Amino acid sequence: MTAVTGPGHPVTGLDEVVHQRARLGILTIAHEGRRVEFGYLRTQLELTAGNLSKHLSVLEAAGLIAVEKGYEGRRGRTWITLTPAGTTALADEIGRLRQLVARVEAAGA
Repeated sequence: MTAVTGPGHPVTGLDEVVHQRARLGILTIAHEGRRVEFGYLRTQLELTAGNLSKHLSVLEAAGLIAVEKGYEGRRGRTWITLTPAGTTALADEIGRLRQLVARVEAAGA
């Protein structure tokens, strides 16, 4: 678990690039699978191909994923892998979310 420290409320440290629902899903699935295929991501996240492509472009531009294009047989394929920066960003985001959950649970106790 990554320890997240610093002043302010944990929500102020959430990363806008990572925190968006589809992008958080992409990073999480890529972390679980190590190397995932575009079609699998599209199906799992229930996104259109165009919408997924836009999210992948944002994550790639931020250096959080690597996109590899190639062929499997005669079919073109796109594979996504998490970069070291992506692994760190995901761990930081999860750390912030854990802090938020802990605050909510403590306030409800």
